[in-house]
Amino acid sequence: MSQQTIVKSYGNYINGEWIGKALPTREVINPVTNEVIGYVPNGGTKETKEAIEAAHYAFREWSQTTAYERGKLLRKLHELVLENKEELAKTMTLEMGKPIRESRGEVDSVASFLDWYAEEGKRIYGETIPSHNTNKRLQVWKKPVGVVGAITPWNFPAGMLARKMGPALAAGCTIVIKPSSESPLTAIKIVELCEQAGFPKGVVNLVTGSSQEIGDELMANPKVRKITFTGSTEVGKQLIEQSAAQVKRLSLELGGHAPVIVLDDANIDLAVREAVASAFRNTGQTCVCANRIYVQEGIHDQFVEKYVEAVKALNVANSIEESADIGPLINKSSLNKVIEHVEDAVQKGAKVAYGGERLQELGENFYQPTVLCNVDSSMIVMHEETFGPIAPIQKISSIEEAATLANDTPYGLAAYVFTNNVSKGMKLIEKLEYGIIGWNDGVPSTTQAPFGGMKESGVGREGGHEGIEPYIESQFVSINVE
Repeated sequence: MSQQTIVKSYGNYINGEWIGKALPTREVINPVTNEVIGYVPNGGTKETKEAIEAAHYAFREWSQTTAYERGKLLRKLHELVLENKEELAKTMTLEMGKPIRESRGEVDSVASFLDWYAEEGKRIYGETIPSHNTNKRLQVWKKPVGVVGAITPWNFPAGMLARKMGPALAAGCTIVIKPSSESPLTAIKIVELCEQAGFPKGVVNLVTGSSQEIGDELMANPKVRKITFTGSTEVGKQLIEQSAAQVKRLSLELGGHAPVIVLDDANIDLAVREAVASAFRNTGQTCVCANRIYVQEGIHDQFVEKYVEAVKALNVANSIEESADIGPLINKSSLNKVIEHVEDAVQKGAKVAYGGERLQELGENFYQPTVLCNVDSSMIVMHEETFGPIAPIQKISSIEEAATLANDTPYGLAAYVFTNNVSKGMKLIEKLEYGIIGWNDGVPSTTQAPFGGMKESGVGREGGHEGIEPYIESQFVSINVE
């Protein structure tokens, strides 16, 4: 597939209309070439208020539709996503650098979430409670929470939107979407498909522009009853503070620093394959990436040797090429962070087993997939989320040491354990303070299971039957039939 850059201006989608092209614009940059590939409106407070008003008004009727009506529209959207899979994947790759094969996989994930919640909305069950009084009938009704503000990240611009939009719409909520300024075009194209699917005006809205202004209005406006956010822990903490004024509901999927623990009895080839897949997916720019690898001393040297060989086989290339395994970092700031982490580790005694260099012949934002050995807890890379293609490997002696090192972080999103001993695996996992565990599995996330973290990695879960619960209110009704 050849590189094709088509520069186009896009609008905001508010109350069923594409508007805002007269506003000042923001450039969308291809991180492979640093070329402009599109322009989006630089919206702010005014546009966000309009979107909220539209969603608030539409909620009155949308919340009264049946789960079957909502499910039919979600199923139609699911079909349109699959029909437009190649266009969505290409848009994603061009605007944020994800290898094209991974982008296609993300579009499949979008379709999966829409399909799942088209059905899950039909299973929002109320309750009849046994009464303490013969003259009373006790019931629990389920109602949609209201207008939802969805703030999505640049690294999974389609998947993170589907995990929020799918359950929100299925539950009967309306939504205002704020995509990342780094990768808004994928979200815009999904909203175009929402329009084609026939969602009523005001049910789905999208505003691009100032993160500060849009975010502040979503938090301050009392007509927004819930915020769902994926992004940094720093911003998540700010949202928690802002939410206090209205006791606004929050779902937060925040940062991570995922450990991989490989015990002596592990299947080494399996562990290597899965740990490489985890560490270098999306060029290391995922919140559940293998950020630090702890290998028990009995197999450490053999593991490192095989791991390096596997990493050498990864193809770094223009993301639009079919052969690309590794693409660029999203921008120069992210590249500089990778360089800083590698340099710090080397200065403190780490050995670069492979990589450690920029690949400027490919473009400004490319960096070799890198394996570091002889690392220890004094190094930044073992404490901070790099969000880049680095795999630091540390030798450990025992399960107890592994658990202690793994938990020595404020984060608790994902962790990975490799062992063929069921007793060891269960005892180790019981000690780990993480919301997601991959046991002999480097890519555990799936539509039908809950995704979310412990500690400073977030609040709430997305996916599975738990993923729709944050968009529902429980209303207790006591009926006196005397």
